[in-house]
Order: sequence, then C-alpha cells, then structure tokens
Amino acid sequence: MARDMSDKEILKMELDQLKKEVNTPRTPVGVNCAETIAYVESRAAEDMLIKGVSDEKNPYKADKGGCIIT
Repeated sequence: MARDMSDKEILKMELDQLKKEVNTPRTPVGVNCAETIAYVESRAAEDMLIKGVSDEKNPYKADKGGCIIT
C-alpha cells in the first residue's frame, strides 16, 4: 500500500497518526503496574494456569493402568 502512495501522502498519514497519539490519555507506568498486579492477584484463585486443573475435571489425565499387548 505504501508503495502506491507519494511521499507527501505518507507524511500526511504519519502526521495524522501522531496527532491521534498525542491526544491519547496517559497514566504513569507505576499506576498501571499496580493496577495490573491487583487485577492478577484478585483472580489468581480461579486461574487454571496458577492453581492447576483438578484430577476429576482433567480430560487428559492418564489412568494408572498400563498398555497390554495381546
């Protein structure tokens, strides 16, 4: 797409994008990190990656039997 555009059109697109970005509300990184940590910790009890899957709900749990070849 950029190959079909003139330098002036590309620069106009870049300028429009920068105008959008400058008006984006920003918050300090420390605030975002604290919010993210609080969010993750509040949901950690239900997170399957943290607590694991119970044996009765795990469809991939192998039975303790062996393979019998006859």
